[in-house]
Amino acid sequence: MEKDHSSVWNGCLNFIRKNLEPQSYKTWFEPVKAVKLHNNVLTIQVPNKFFYEWLEEHYIDILKKAIRQELGPTGSLEYNILIENHLKIGKNKSKQESPSEINNDELKYLNPFVIPGIKKIKIEHQLNPKYTFDNFIEGDCNKFP
Repeated sequence: MEKDHSSVWNGCLNFIRKNLEPQSYKTWFEPVKAVKLHNNVLTIQVPNKFFYEWLEEHYIDILKKAIRQELGPTGSLEYNILIENHLKIGKNKSKQESPSEINNDELKYLNPFVIPGIKKIKIEHQLNPKYTFDNFIEGDCNKFP
């Protein structure tokens, strides 16, 4: 009988749950959902880019072991990264051999510092123009700058 994405991911989660602290598991793995399994590649959906990066940086070894246990040595993992309003913006693959790099051409991110409808305002910096590095004199009291 062929496995489906849910059963494979549940097997991975059981392995991960046994090898992690409960709080880490709850924080980093409960929000992750399996979306498909095709050609021995399990696709999981993560809430955002930060989640993806954290999993790749801190939990890649346990993810590799879990995938290997469920899918064998040729199994691999693919990520779907979501942003606000649950809009799918791209896929990133993580192979067994090494953590993946994000293809920036594939992903388009919204600038979190731009609020639509808000007029740009110029904020005066209130710095004294006399104090520049051009006329800075180093002394015992100000060696750090």
